[in-house]
Amino acid sequence: MAKQLDYHTIREIFTRFQAAEAEPKGELEHVNVYTLVVAVALSAQATDVGVNKATRKLFQVADSPQKMLDLSEEKLIEHIKTIGLYRNKAKNVMKLSKILVEDYGGEVPNSRAALESLPGVGRKTANVVLNMWWGHPFQAVDTHIFRFGNRSGVCPGKDVVAVERAIEDHIPVDFQHHAHHWMILHGRYHCKARKPLCATCIIRDLCEFEDKNL
Repeated sequence: MAKQLDYHTIREIFTRFQAAEAEPKGELEHVNVYTLVVAVALSAQATDVGVNKATRKLFQVADSPQKMLDLSEEKLIEHIKTIGLYRNKAKNVMKLSKILVEDYGGEVPNSRAALESLPGVGRKTANVVLNMWWGHPFQAVDTHIFRFGNRSGVCPGKDVVAVERAIEDHIPVDFQHHAHHWMILHGRYHCKARKPLCATCIIRDLCEFEDKNL
């Protein structure tokens, strides 16, 4: 774990991220907030690319909780069977859809506690939805952010909650909204697990990672 970087270094890192891509976007495809919830829930231990392939046709026929219930669990499974843990995920999607219809009038709630109460929706999923759909500066810490945060010193922590807290405490407020997308994309395409692309990294001179692959 790298040491925590200082304010000025972190500000420079995110200034560079912003200059490279001012409006970073999540890569999970969705058509509304409900399909975003479903897509993020399906993405656990799966790739965004794999989820998108499965959900393109699914969301054409089931883009609301009621339509998902009408589709049936068996037909949902047919759509998502290429995704890991698809049977359990299908059960959770049907359960959360039923709760949304019965308890929330078919609408997705916009509080973290309410979202986390839904089957298959944990803290990370809730944070992604609150950030991407409603613009709240919540930070969803996935494996890419955890790796990047600890390697670079931007937001080191022993677990995801500690990294989330480090993001909130140390990343300047004006970068908070897009922070998790910049870090996810950087971790996914540059600060890779096995062979990080340090030689072409735009923040290599600021990063605390000792084993740079140059």
